[in-house]
Amino acid sequence: MQFKQIVGQDAIKQRLINSVIENRVSHAQLFLGPGGSGSLPLAVAYAQYLSCEAKQADDSCGECSSCRKYQKLMHPDLHFSYPFFAKHKDDTAITFIEQWREAFITNPYLSLDTWRDYLDAENKQANINIAECHQIIKKLSFKPFESAYKILILWLPEYLDKEGNALLKIIEEPQPNTLFILVAQNQDQILNTILSRTQLIKIPALTYNDIKDHLIEKHNQTEDAAAEIAYLSNGNLTEALAMLQQDTKGYHTSFVQWLRLCFGNKGIEVMGFVDQLSKMGRENQKNFLRYGVSFLRECCLLLSGAGSLVHLPAQELETAQKMTNVMNVDQSQAIINELEKAHYHVERNANPKILFLDVSLQIIKVLNYKTIRQNADT
Repeated sequence: MQFKQIVGQDAIKQRLINSVIENRVSHAQLFLGPGGSGSLPLAVAYAQYLSCEAKQADDSCGECSSCRKYQKLMHPDLHFSYPFFAKHKDDTAITFIEQWREAFITNPYLSLDTWRDYLDAENKQANINIAECHQIIKKLSFKPFESAYKILILWLPEYLDKEGNALLKIIEEPQPNTLFILVAQNQDQILNTILSRTQLIKIPALTYNDIKDHLIEKHNQTEDAAAEIAYLSNGNLTEALAMLQQDTKGYHTSFVQWLRLCFGNKGIEVMGFVDQLSKMGRENQKNFLRYGVSFLRECCLLLSGAGSLVHLPAQELETAQKMTNVMNVDQSQAIINELEKAHYHVERNANPKILFLDVSLQIIKVLNYKTIRQNADT
């Protein structure tokens, strides 16, 4: 993996390159970024740059023996650890290394759900077990074989339970030229004992333009299609790439139509629309709801006098401005809450017809009777 293959994140790339050039490589680093930001491919590109035999000013060469091995994730001084779904107590990351290589090479912006698809997960919970911790210690007790550094990339340390404390000594007092790179999404879920021993590198979400340009240049999307997916993905390239497999067209028209039917309290037509939504398929239903949430948040910005922060195409902006004449911030937020709850239930295979009918009735109440459903615990 080379830096040039990673979408955006130019400032982070330069910071990592400078740390190598200036010989300021910390032995334990935490790459902390939201899903789809590129934290994992950045870690692999950084490791490849460190091990490259002919480093360039802005990237690894991509041609030396070390780089060729990195491209296949088969360098003897590169090790991975990640959550897995153990069938036996002695299972470790090495048990699933072939699936891991295939998953990463296919899509470096993989998520835990994507990774799950490569494994026979059944109903097991993902974790990094004590056997894996002992395997990490064993791997890193030796000197590097070929490169200047022996590198371990630990993806999602949030899945290290208290067994992770077994790693504290080797993280704090590693063998010379040993590098730990932890790649995480949720700082609060990492063991404090591990967190305190790492240098934090914050990786921001990708920008709207980063994702839009990537979809146009690398995935042959039209300007309008790329713009809609970039808008829906909210800085998450993993989500954006998943949406390429779905029909993302027409969400704006359909969502506004739904709101108009609810505002007009047109019961029979609402029932017909619900029937259409129920046949969209789960992923399209999730994307439709996600679009609704994003669109209404932009409406809230308009209602709050923050129009300069709104990022909508011209046609959608015009519609949003009209909607602010019939909806206030509280109503918008109430509908957003209903859509977010619906998204949660779609993910858990709720009956779509019943679910969307219930949401429609709640929207009708909010828009026509100024009634906002309260949470059960309030």
